[in-house]
Amino acid sequence: MEPRFIVAGLLRREYLLPPVGIPLLDEPGGNLLYAAGGLRVWETEVGLLGRVGEDYPFRWRREFEIRGFDTQGLKILPDSLDLRSFRAYSENFELSLNNPVSHFARRGIKFPKALLGYQPPSEKKENPRQSNLHAPTVGDIPKNYLDASAAHICPMDFTSQGQLLATFKAGLSTTVTLDPEPAYMIPGFLKDLRELLNGLTAFLPSQEELQSLFWGKTNDLWEMAEALGSYGCEFVVVKSGGLGQFLYDAVGEHRWDIPAYPSRMADPTGAGDAFCGGFLAGYRKTYDPLEAALHGNVSASLKVEGSGAFYPLDVMPGLAQARLDTLRDQVRKI
Repeated sequence: MEPRFIVAGLLRREYLLPPVGIPLLDEPGGNLLYAAGGLRVWETEVGLLGRVGEDYPFRWRREFEIRGFDTQGLKILPDSLDLRSFRAYSENFELSLNNPVSHFARRGIKFPKALLGYQPPSEKKENPRQSNLHAPTVGDIPKNYLDASAAHICPMDFTSQGQLLATFKAGLSTTVTLDPEPAYMIPGFLKDLRELLNGLTAFLPSQEELQSLFWGKTNDLWEMAEALGSYGCEFVVVKSGGLGQFLYDAVGEHRWDIPAYPSRMADPTGAGDAFCGGFLAGYRKTYDPLEAALHGNVSASLKVEGSGAFYPLDVMPGLAQARLDTLRDQVRKI
């Protein structure tokens, strides 16, 4: 398979205690898989670009291939990588990344030995400019991946994102989208974003990330989106969780308010990543930013109804298209 779409991101070994349903203990996760799952709802020929250690289960890589993903871009490093990730939700969907022992005890679940010594991300205090060993590099990109027409770059350190973005733009990718890493969405990085956003098809931050970036400057989301659009980015999509998305078209100076599809909430993990994958698929299919956002919205709506990166791929056939048709009538142009 020659992939037409490339998703670059981070892989994780996921330990997840969802609000409802069965816990996931050492299952494949990470923003790479959630975004790829959201894209795969609509399109085939998707290549995965990421890094794992030699201890990463071979059966997972085989599962990715069975589901139709190209895995040439999964770089296997000759060492073990600590890819563990822990997330726990309360019944009110409040997220916690800390104290895994207490969360397992509260639910009466035996604490997995594999989580011994686990250090939450909030305690690592990583430098957003420092390249992350877990992030794919330019040297990891298979040659044929540079022939792909579209690419999405998931959240990772600023340096790695910038290098990947420049490489895909220099290749045959005419559509490149990027979801920022929260750590660099602060006022001090605003000037740095000029180079990152110049020539980008779509920038896809969350509302919290965007507000953090413009802290002390403005409280108007549309002003923020317009400012970023002036950096040379065609579209800015603000992901607002249960409120849906706000889409700014910098080319036509259009604004849309897109409500979230009213799906049954079970597990919000990876919904934002799934949106990004769906957005890329929708844009390449229609070259219409609104249709792209609607595709992403539906991908996210499917993801939140269950756990695991590939949950959206196992839903009833035709459900995604039915939701897309319903959602079109609910969009509001500002």
